[in-house]
Amino acid sequence: MPELRQSIAQHYHERTKYDPETIASRTHRLDWAKQPVPFKEYKIGSSFDLKPYIQEKPENSSNFETQWWYRLSRLLLCSYGLTAKMPSMGSAVYLRAAPSAGGLYPAEVYVISRGTPLLPPGLYNYQCRTHSLVHYWESDVWRALQEACFWHPSLEATQLAIIITAVFYRSAWRYEDRAYRRIFLDAGHLLGNIELAGALCDYRPHLIGGFVDEAVNELLYIDRQQEGAIAVVALADLLDIKQNLPKLQTALPSATETDYPEIPDGELLKYFHKATEIQAGVVNKFHSPPARLEKSLEDKYNFPFCQKISTVTTPINWGEKLQQLEVTILKRRSTRAYNGDYLTFEQLKALLDFTYQPQNYVAQNLDISPDYFDLNLIETFVAVSGVEGLETGCYYYAPQAQELRQIRFKNFRRELHFLCLGQDLGRDAAAVLVHTADLKTAVARYGDRVYRYLHMDAGHLGQRLNLAAIRLGLGVSGIGGFFDDLVNDILGIPADEAVLYLTTLGRPR
Repeated sequence: MPELRQSIAQHYHERTKYDPETIASRTHRLDWAKQPVPFKEYKIGSSFDLKPYIQEKPENSSNFETQWWYRLSRLLLCSYGLTAKMPSMGSAVYLRAAPSAGGLYPAEVYVISRGTPLLPPGLYNYQCRTHSLVHYWESDVWRALQEACFWHPSLEATQLAIIITAVFYRSAWRYEDRAYRRIFLDAGHLLGNIELAGALCDYRPHLIGGFVDEAVNELLYIDRQQEGAIAVVALADLLDIKQNLPKLQTALPSATETDYPEIPDGELLKYFHKATEIQAGVVNKFHSPPARLEKSLEDKYNFPFCQKISTVTTPINWGEKLQQLEVTILKRRSTRAYNGDYLTFEQLKALLDFTYQPQNYVAQNLDISPDYFDLNLIETFVAVSGVEGLETGCYYYAPQAQELRQIRFKNFRRELHFLCLGQDLGRDAAAVLVHTADLKTAVARYGDRVYRYLHMDAGHLGQRLNLAAIRLGLGVSGIGGFFDDLVNDILGIPADEAVLYLTTLGRPR
């Protein structure tokens, strides 16, 4: 019997892999005259300036209006606001709270108001350059949002929502078809910030990944050929008891496409995005949406005869009222070079603890069960090159057992340098975390749309690693470009695991 054809998600993943023998032929010269601008402008609309509310903290103010604007202003600043201005090639690059591959920032952030005493109903775009909201559509759109999101329960109780979109060319200009991976990793970084900024500002973000794409795009009045909605977040106000909601379902399946044509290079990204969309009225025809998944009680891999090392540790202290968390979000930078020195095992354990064990942070008023799409599909491996008290080699991280399980003995510094496309970050890092997923199993559960979910979840985890590392005074940098298959072969990761994301950790030079 002939083998079934791969789904478009599997085809896309195979087509966009980097390979040592072909990467030179796939490298293109950047046309700097066509470099995209990472900001969106609106010629019409009224502006709500958020800067005055962030300049002075109204901690002792009893004025409801001042407090409300301060919380919203702070949430947006800590999620995607500008944090630095860097000179570059005679101009300037503006860095944001969430990291982005190549500093291209493909995401746009929209705020939808149901209509509050302070924020009239309608559509708003967050202008990070001026830290303001542009009210570009003054009409009640909440019901249309609910319908597009299949009447998600969180939208029944909340008054505000965030919609994240991707402007595809901003990233494709540099990374071509593979940009789709990086776009969703970047969106995951942003979701990680929204989650943690919510804790700072008394909001609980409820993630919605299942929606009718065309309906949400039309709602926002965006050009679907250039930009597309990729995530909806209902913002529950924790100061309103009616908005204290339970954890709800985040992901719905799409179709699984196997009958696709020959797709030329340069057109794969947009074709694939269209294939991952959910169409109106047909979501239940694919198969019943999976029930809301609880965290798996067992870890996927329990390799026989491997060394098992506990990672249980003392949680990172984020300071009184999480003040150090806000400082860390705003001062975070991607590390450009490591000095090759070792980390301590306690530091590695603390990084893993904050990223994968949120229940340990209940005493600090952080969400003990933040929203992801499906973390049961994500696996984590750690390539250790320089951690005091830990043998060099590759380990599987078992989050339920809270332990590292060694699967290969070796110092991988030279190989990691090669795997990361010759980037010194791979060679000089003390440890490299590798996020993977069994793509065949994931597609069987959620259809081709799962490719979005997997990369946003990996980026969300990566952002927690980013912030934990900065808090501990360490260096950290995510890597989305690597020789895919060789990562599995060299590190000993099972071949069924598709590599999604690498995060390098070390001591900054």
